[in-house]
Amino acid sequence: MALATLPLQCACGATRWVARDVSATRGNHVVCYCDDCQAFAHHLGRAERILDDHGGSEIFQVSPPSVVFEAGVDRIACIRLKPGGLLRWYASCCRTPIGNTLASRQVPFVGLVLLRSDSAPELRAREAALGPVRGAFNARFAVGDRSQLAAYDRVPVSLFARLLRIMVAARLRGDHARSPFFTAAGAPVATPHVLTADELAAARAAIAPTS
Repeated sequence: MALATLPLQCACGATRWVARDVSATRGNHVVCYCDDCQAFAHHLGRAERILDDHGGSEIFQVSPPSVVFEAGVDRIACIRLKPGGLLRWYASCCRTPIGNTLASRQVPFVGLVLLRSDSAPELRAREAALGPVRGAFNARFAVGDRSQLAAYDRVPVSLFARLLRIMVAARLRGDHARSPFFTAAGAPVATPHVLTADELAAARAAIAPTS
């Protein structure tokens, strides 16, 4: 399968990045309904641009060196919902999400958060570069009518196995040392802000109730 480059940017256009040399076989194109991803979207004040009608975030899981920032590197910011949680990256200029990584670069993985779009050309370009959405998970946290999402409660074994293969191959290539989210010394490029109890409570309270 031919490799593609998918251009991405924040809502205001000040921060721009690309997913380079990607394809349906080089990553996992998924939807996550977990309450943490929903809380992240609400904390940023961008839920309407991120979450689908059931609270799902569209994500492309890929090796970090595939992500190249072309503008706004100084605007890269980071939060953690709680101590020990994922590093959740966003553009500080307009609080647009970028992606999620583990706290250490030793596991070469980033889940790029893709903004919700109603543009048919944009969606076609996205699917051409990343392939169709392969699956969804954590549907027990979905909002609204979950009757059609029952099959998506747990992470499918096939998706987990694919992600594991991607991470192992990336580690063997030395991708962990080439992440745009970590310095050469292994520190995050932006100091993570751990949400206060009040901030986290407000983000969770904004999640719509289930039916």
